[in-house]
Amino acid sequence: MTPPDLTCRRAVRRATVAVLCAAVSGCVFLPVTVEVYDPDCRIVTRQMALQPVQLGAFHSCANEGCVMLLAAAGATAAASAVVSGSIVVAGNVAYWFEKKGRCQPGDGPATP
Repeated sequence: MTPPDLTCRRAVRRATVAVLCAAVSGCVFLPVTVEVYDPDCRIVTRQMALQPVQLGAFHSCANEGCVMLLAAAGATAAASAVVSGSIVVAGNVAYWFEKKGRCQPGDGPATP
């Protein structure tokens, strides 16, 4: 026979895991290039940023399976953030050099 407080804890744990499984979705980070106007140089430059992308949602899971899905989703998101973040840093350094080579400062800021 199981004590009532232990049964209650198990029920709460299962409910929490179920809610997390339903709420958490697979998310990764991708590098994107955007164009930005630089008024000091009077040119349109490029820069990179991270964009979160939702891949899918967990619809049904049970107990340990749900925990494994959450762990895999967290590891995937972290790995994509590290890899994509490195790409963004390297890309922004290259775009900075490109901007410095094209920049010809004028008498002041101008409108595009």
